[in-house]
Amino acid sequence: MTQHPLNLLIVSSEAVPYAKTGGLADVAGALPLELARLGHDVILLLPCYRTLSESGRSFRRVCRLRVPTSKGLVDTLVEEDVIHIGSIGRQVRVWTIRNEDYFDRPGLYQDHGVDYPDNLDRFSFFCRAAIEVISYLRTVQRWHTDVLHLHDWQTALCAVYLKTVDRNRMDVQGASTVLTIHNIGYQGVFPGSQFERTGLPSTLFTPAGLEYYGSVNLLKGGIVFVDYVTTVSPTYAQEILTPQFGFGLEGVLRNRADRLMGVLNGIDTDRWNPESDPYLPARYSAVNRDGKQECKQALQQEYELPKTSAPLLSVVARLTSQKGLDLVAAIVPKLMEMDLQLVVLGTGEPELESIFKALQARYPHRMGLRIGFDEGLAHRIEAGADMFVMPSRYEPCGLSQLYSLRYGTVPIVRKTGGLADTVVPMTEQSDQIRGATGFFVEADTAEALLATLHRAVALYRDRQRWAQMVEAGMKTDVSWTRSAVSYDRLFVSLTTQNEQNVL
Repeated sequence: MTQHPLNLLIVSSEAVPYAKTGGLADVAGALPLELARLGHDVILLLPCYRTLSESGRSFRRVCRLRVPTSKGLVDTLVEEDVIHIGSIGRQVRVWTIRNEDYFDRPGLYQDHGVDYPDNLDRFSFFCRAAIEVISYLRTVQRWHTDVLHLHDWQTALCAVYLKTVDRNRMDVQGASTVLTIHNIGYQGVFPGSQFERTGLPSTLFTPAGLEYYGSVNLLKGGIVFVDYVTTVSPTYAQEILTPQFGFGLEGVLRNRADRLMGVLNGIDTDRWNPESDPYLPARYSAVNRDGKQECKQALQQEYELPKTSAPLLSVVARLTSQKGLDLVAAIVPKLMEMDLQLVVLGTGEPELESIFKALQARYPHRMGLRIGFDEGLAHRIEAGADMFVMPSRYEPCGLSQLYSLRYGTVPIVRKTGGLADTVVPMTEQSDQIRGATGFFVEADTAEALLATLHRAVALYRDRQRWAQMVEAGMKTDVSWTRSAVSYDRLFVSLTTQNEQNVL
């Protein structure tokens, strides 16, 4: 329980169970609950997408706001859902910004893989609406926002508005601003000719502001104007300061390096729990893992593979080169010469999908494949596999390796980003097995991946040592609790600094 409860307004473009395209939604859905458990008063602000009506949640009207846009004032409805947290008497208010023209669409950002052409208008509007929510909370509900926590490019303009066009509005000032970057590869870049749609003065369309090689870069604007920047793992926080991982913003980030911190993501340990997971054919725990063998046999049957005690390797990922799946495809013929099986679940680049289909047809009794995504099957793979292969070229944090640790499935990962921060590697010295939870693939090559898998399969034959590794993984704390405490300390520190500056 924090000694300094705060009013936290968390602004995100997606969050489970309301709307999801990726890991951002998992974070934005779980972190507010953990912060509320620490004693903070939390409001989560989202766009009112079409998917919200399919979430099974119900909303009530809060108020109407007049939101300034480049086209004039827009009348907007704010609605509320309340999430009650267990028996501790705490709750998170979820507020949504309703605008049918902008948000009542099939997708969040795209339709059939194509970005909506008015995304700049849509999320400029959402950010302007967030500023008006701050005003309403302060003037009507007497709720002063202590920290405004923003997520990714879709919300970055909030910080820009507060520090520029709204800097003289006393009804919205006083909040510390934090921007969390979940994947710096996505920056919200739009043609420079559209800059006026943001409603910002042209003096901000410069290299010192939001201009980026002639384009508008919303994430850059957030980094420049926010009080503090966080990202989703300590290693990734260092990586994005380099040209290899910074996607062109490494210089901007280096200018803010003293206000940059990496905080590891966690996972929802209630939803991902092998002791109670409703998707599994059998349950098990770190103490009693008998059910994991039943899950393995059921998974083999589901993929129409022979039931064998040979190691079962797994992949659940987007089939993209960023995830290193081209490396996996390249070594499948070599893997099939070993005594093992491989199951794959994912969808992605058409070329990689075709390659995996051809490989599965070539090795139908050794390799299983499902193109697409199936939540239940993803859980059953984590439970039934012996190893999880994740050779990502970059990975801000990664969640799948955390699921794997939780389910006693040994992760084999590239030494990058959050993968480097969450997996304790098995070294080649046998006396260092204690505490190890997985294996690192040191180089970005098919050869390095194959060599690491050879080592893992060899260790798998030593049942006692393998069991030690599985148990160590299952006892790793992968919950949000640790991460929420880190955010709590940051928020309290920023608020204290803010109060001292006012004095």
